[in-house]
Amino acid sequence: MLMAIAMVASITPIFAQESDPVSPEIARELKEIELRRAEQKGKGVREGETEDYCTTHWKMQEMLAKHPAMKRLFDRHEDALELETIAFEKNKDSNPLAKAGTVYTIPVVFHILHQNGSENISVDQVENALFIMNRDYRLLNADAGSVAATFTGLPADAEIEFALATKAPDGSCFNGITRTYSPLSYDGSSGIAQVQEIVDENNVYQGLWEGDEYLNIFVCGDIGGAAGYTYRPGSIGSAMNNGIWVKHTYVGSIGTANVSRSRTLTHEAGHWLNLKHCWGGTNDPGVSCGNDNVSDTPTTEGWSSCTLSGNTCGGGIDNVENYMEYSYCSKMFTQGQVNRMRNALTSSTDGRNNLWTTSNLNAVGANGAPLTLCKADFNADSYEICEGDDINFSDFSYNNVTGWTWSFPGGTPSSSNLEDPTITYLTAGTYSVTLQATDGSSTVSETKTAYITVLPNVGVSAPIQEGFEGISSLPTAQWFIENPDGGFGWNTTSVASYTGSTSMRMINTSANDGNKDDFISNTIDLSSASAVTLSFKYSFAKRATADADKLQIWASGDCGNTWSLRKNISSATIATSSNIGGNYVPSSTSQWEEVVITNISSSFWTSNFRFKITFTAGGGNNMYIDDINIDTSTDIDELSTVSEFGIYPNPFSEVTNVEFNLIQPSDVKIEVYDVVGKLMQSNIHSNRSLGENRIPLNVGNISKGMYLVKLTVGTNELTKRIIIE
Repeated sequence: MLMAIAMVASITPIFAQESDPVSPEIARELKEIELRRAEQKGKGVREGETEDYCTTHWKMQEMLAKHPAMKRLFDRHEDALELETIAFEKNKDSNPLAKAGTVYTIPVVFHILHQNGSENISVDQVENALFIMNRDYRLLNADAGSVAATFTGLPADAEIEFALATKAPDGSCFNGITRTYSPLSYDGSSGIAQVQEIVDENNVYQGLWEGDEYLNIFVCGDIGGAAGYTYRPGSIGSAMNNGIWVKHTYVGSIGTANVSRSRTLTHEAGHWLNLKHCWGGTNDPGVSCGNDNVSDTPTTEGWSSCTLSGNTCGGGIDNVENYMEYSYCSKMFTQGQVNRMRNALTSSTDGRNNLWTTSNLNAVGANGAPLTLCKADFNADSYEICEGDDINFSDFSYNNVTGWTWSFPGGTPSSSNLEDPTITYLTAGTYSVTLQATDGSSTVSETKTAYITVLPNVGVSAPIQEGFEGISSLPTAQWFIENPDGGFGWNTTSVASYTGSTSMRMINTSANDGNKDDFISNTIDLSSASAVTLSFKYSFAKRATADADKLQIWASGDCGNTWSLRKNISSATIATSSNIGGNYVPSSTSQWEEVVITNISSSFWTSNFRFKITFTAGGGNNMYIDDINIDTSTDIDELSTVSEFGIYPNPFSEVTNVEFNLIQPSDVKIEVYDVVGKLMQSNIHSNRSLGENRIPLNVGNISKGMYLVKLTVGTNELTKRIIIE
């Protein structure tokens, strides 16, 4: 049984629960779970809040439904843990692992996934959260003395403590916190993807932080609409995601959190140590009477409010103040719950019995040894600003830092002795930052070169034309890229182009779904504009019709501090070619389309205008972009009288829609040709209105196969391939 767990963990060190293909039977079971969850919508939301307090029970059900082999293992392990818990309680006095006075220390790492916003919580907030966990598990919370009369004397000391690890898996020193910059902080649709991002990109050690060596706590901006969730023992093994996910606003009681949200980690650690909710482990509170297999917690329906007189199941007053309830007044574990948690820590199931061993505590630096200064580190709340803007710097050095000496070439002031200084940059350029940290007896330093980029407040003058000729690679002084996942990213290529010999390409062959890559301009001076048109050509092929790739174009009138979406090319209309399973390279100009954006209004006509093109991966093939133009003249170019030409659905059987945007009212001709150029169908649509247009195209009398649809507006002709099934 234990060998089976180890084998699963070694094969899938990060358990890929969301990505595995499912059978029809599993799909039906997952749908049933989804329906049950929908029926209980709102039940899991605490009074006065807007998101589910805990989704551990739903995550457990989804995981076990999706992986029958794992469910069989878990069922056996759960039964074994129940028997072990009974024996643990029975032999408490004679079992040295069970008797009172034995304190178990669990090494903890907080992995903060952030986008440089408020979710990038401070060291103080992390330490406050750890203090609250230790206070609650050691029964040092003052409010435990004011429980309802029915439960007087029942609050129990778990004799479990939590300590920040200070050694990474490679032995390097750190302060128990890793930080990873990624947009996935606010994409909680896949916890596995969030963990993988931390593994690949964190600032301490890029690799696995095994779940039987560290309790990994993943702090994010969003975890799928919940405050927290985890997995109970016996379900995952020693994989890194054998940890706890928590939203940053529920970490501790200071910073972005508050007192009423401060017990979330106490609650989730209870699940991680084999506690169910007081009403059981299959539904939200207030649904049905249930129990948690703990003898001294009454059967209950559960509560999301602090109703101390509640009696939902006729067996007496409910233990509303229990940490495993959803109430705001949780303040206790019972002895029965403590027994279950301590048994989970001493059982060999899921490796939790390795965490507190002396050898592991020494290995991860959680043995209480004095901390020493070992690394200088810092972060900026922005790495790219315009002239005259401020940047807030935060010290992340460790450990026991008492003094700071900062150097800011190009900044005002150019030096500082503050812990977290604010610096103004007045002149465009790229600048390094140095921090020297001391504990009074020793000194360490860190220099980050080319760390801050300051853009000119008055950018290059429009019009702008970019065909990427002569550009060997990106970024350049005018064009920046953001590649947060570390994949291929935007770069130039000579394998295809609309004009000339070079274009910009996003290699999309191995990108994970949801990965976003940005191509961003430097500042552009639009202050004298009377109209603005942004246009470019692009070429893209899907691999399968269901692929979900998309392209978005954003504009900023304040140097990139804020962005507004100007155009969204959805997965339904993004393809300019038929599906390609291999490596897509456009072979003719007919496989390119033009995007023309005219809604860059006067609010964007500033001296530090910027735009960016965001590609979001969704399983498709490569993306190419060429001939970017920004025009500020009032004349409407003939080629821009029609734009955003798309056909949806495609492929289709009989009827589809031809969609396009007209800059001025026009007659429109739609023609269908076969692949050898024979005209199959022609229709003229007179005096179509400006703006978005949609015209049904009926091809019921045309045989199955591939055809070309030509849209003609004046002298402007646009062509797109279609597939009739």
